[in-house]
Amino acid sequence: MLRGVNLEVQPGESVAIVGENGSGKSTFLNVCAGVVRPDGGTVRRTSRVGFCPQKPGLVDLLTIGDHLRLAVAGKDDPAAATGRIHNLLDELNLDATLPMTAAELSGGQRQKLNVALSVANDPELILLDEPYQGFDHGSYLDLWDLILRWTSDGRAVVVITHMLAERDRVDRVLTMQDGVLT
Repeated sequence: MLRGVNLEVQPGESVAIVGENGSGKSTFLNVCAGVVRPDGGTVRRTSRVGFCPQKPGLVDLLTIGDHLRLAVAGKDDPAAATGRIHNLLDELNLDATLPMTAAELSGGQRQKLNVALSVANDPELILLDEPYQGFDHGSYLDLWDLILRWTSDGRAVVVITHMLAERDRVDRVLTMQDGVLT
């Protein structure tokens, strides 16, 4: 249960939220993304939110390309959205043309696809819940380079993390404990 949580993130700012398992971090991010409705209070956010959940929301029978087509369907500019996703996959060293289904991808490959899909709508706010699960060291560093670039481009980024080394990679570090953010 979240209690009295208040967070404002400015364009170009990165915020890390750390805390023990079960402290409410993922619940908070799910509320921010609009996936979970809060019991009370108010959530104000931009309409262009990119959300990378901790567990990839992929369909096991679909290929990377199938996921891309679904992610851009109905977008105002599907070609631009496809380009964003392809560029991000390239930067994360995942070939968008692999004929493998999501079920056949490694955990790290699934998570790379998950991260890439989160930017399909050209978000102003990017919410990342432990986005590097299954990443090798190089992909992990690539992701942090992307986060820096996103904030340099004026996007706000909130990342849930347990890794102490990341604290120097963000503008602010907040702690979640028993549903309270400090």
